[in-house]
Amino acid sequence: MDPEYFKSWNMSWGTLGTVRPFPNFHPERDAVELQAALEKKDTVTLVRILTNRSNAQRQVLAKTFEDITQKDLEGAVKKAVTGDLAALLLSLLMPPQEHDAYRFQQAMAGLGTDEETLIEILSMRSRKQLDDISAAYTFLYKKDLEKELRGETSGDFAKLVVALLHKECVTGSVQRDMETLLIAVNSKKADGKPWIDMLTSRDPEHLKKVLAELEVECGQNVDHIFEKRFSGDFRLGLKVLAQCIQSPYAYLAKRLTNTKSSVLQGIMVSHSEEDLLCIRVAYLKLTGASLYTSLQVGHTQTGGRFIRK
Repeated sequence: MDPEYFKSWNMSWGTLGTVRPFPNFHPERDAVELQAALEKKDTVTLVRILTNRSNAQRQVLAKTFEDITQKDLEGAVKKAVTGDLAALLLSLLMPPQEHDAYRFQQAMAGLGTDEETLIEILSMRSRKQLDDISAAYTFLYKKDLEKELRGETSGDFAKLVVALLHKECVTGSVQRDMETLLIAVNSKKADGKPWIDMLTSRDPEHLKKVLAELEVECGQNVDHIFEKRFSGDFRLGLKVLAQCIQSPYAYLAKRLTNTKSSVLQGIMVSHSEEDLLCIRVAYLKLTGASLYTSLQVGHTQTGGRFIRK
């Protein structure tokens, strides 16, 4: 993989992630330790090293491992580890936009489509990030992401998905935008176009204010509005998008109550260096239990390492 290909991807280190750059990083030492762990199938050591290094450090580590051993680290992991743990470790070795591209691919693979994961990624990522993810998708799978999304979706849901992929950030008035949506709410015919146009063309903070004003004016929350006026995948898409706008951490916390490993690991890896601490707080508020404890109980090998007590 050419490192220049992913050079423009910006990660948010801050203090909101649970995985941060390891302060005493020695890739040669880590590579030797990983080699021994892979030979012994020592999963504890593999997890300890790979979950305690930032993504950028893992990319350096993978290159160092190959230089020292003449072997590909990804291939070595596939030989030594199987199941959910292998899926997690392989996800950790992917650059961030490559991982999101992989999540898109997995959401559309096989019979049926995971519509909620599609909307989750599209809602959480900026236009610049989505452009990078689209480029990574083409690089990895030799296919155009937009064409793949169009082929897996239909109707208003397909229009919503494509509009989110090419989302804009047009300046608008909270009052005027609220009134536009209010007209759509009061219309006899349920029309998805005003919602698609509005929710994919404004800044999330602006939309948060618009939806709050709309709820006050209507006397009901937007989730209830969508429930009454729309159906199927489009209704699901609008509800998820609105939740991501109004309370993204609460939405992701709710998704983490899903015991499906692909959903759990996808969110954990994607947000581990960005805002997983915020999701952790939202999870505690939602369930009354800490995310660390819940993951230790349900996923003893993989979960707790991301959280840190």
